[in-house]
Amino acid sequence: MSSAVPGELWAVGRQLQTQVAKNATLRTLNPHQNATVTAIAELIIPQTDTPGATAARVNEFIDLILTDWYAPEEKHRFLAGLKNADSRCRGLYGKDFVDCSADQQAKLLTELDEDIAAELKLRRAGTHHHNEEQKPQHFFYMMKQLTVVGYCTSEAGAQVIGYEVIPSEHGGCMPTAGPSSGNRS
Repeated sequence: MSSAVPGELWAVGRQLQTQVAKNATLRTLNPHQNATVTAIAELIIPQTDTPGATAARVNEFIDLILTDWYAPEEKHRFLAGLKNADSRCRGLYGKDFVDCSADQQAKLLTELDEDIAAELKLRRAGTHHHNEEQKPQHFFYMMKQLTVVGYCTSEAGAQVIGYEVIPSEHGGCMPTAGPSSGNRS
C-alpha cells in the first residue's frame, strides 16, 4: 500500500504525532479557534465506519504545527483565515462557523474551495510575480493540507489507509502487468 503522504513527510508526521500524544495542551489556538479547526477538519475527513479527523486529534496536530513549525507570517495567515471564516458566516448566516448548521458549514467550505480555484486560475494566467511560491497561499488550502497530513500520520489514520511501517510480505522482483511485460522476440 502506498501512503497518501510521501515517506519523509510521513516519518516527520509520525514523530509529531508522538508530541501530540504527550501534550494535550493547546499553545496557539484559543478554544474558539480550536472548535473551528476541529469542525472544519471533521468536515474534510468525517467519521464514517472509520475514525474521522476529530478521533485522530487533527486539531492538536494543527496546533503543534502552528506553534513549532510555521513561520510567523504563515501562522498569521492561518489564524486570519479562521477569523475570516467566522466573518463570512456572520455575514451570510448571522453566526460564527461553529454555530452554523452542517449544510451552512459545507457551503462555506465549498466557497473557500472556489476561492482557491480562482487563485490558481489567476496564477496560471500569469498574473502573479514569478518569485511567489507556486502553492496557493489561501487559508483553506493550508487547512486541507494540515488535515490530511495530520490524519494520515495519526495512528487511527495510518490504520485506515493501510500504512504498514514494516510490510507483512515482500513480493521481490515480480513482473508488471501491461504491454511491455510480455515476451520479447
